[in-house]
Amino acid sequence: MDKYYSYTDFLKAVGQSKVDEAEKLLNEIYLDLFLNRIQRMHREEQLMVLIDRALDEKDEKAFHLYATELEVLHQVASE
Repeated sequence: MDKYYSYTDFLKAVGQSKVDEAEKLLNEIYLDLFLNRIQRMHREEQLMVLIDRALDEKDEKAFHLYATELEVLHQVASE
């Protein structure tokens, strides 16, 4: 996630009976997670197309570049 969400801030919002504030924060967190996932999926699709093109063109350097980026993207997603 690009943004840092404090669990303490969330508990403060809930504890102060500010349900609207807690809901807004939770909605923002879910929206951020959703957008990050969509961006990652889109980049994976782009990389797969680029990898296929590099294989078709027998461009070993480009293949390794895109494959490495895809591998890093998968590692970051699994953390």
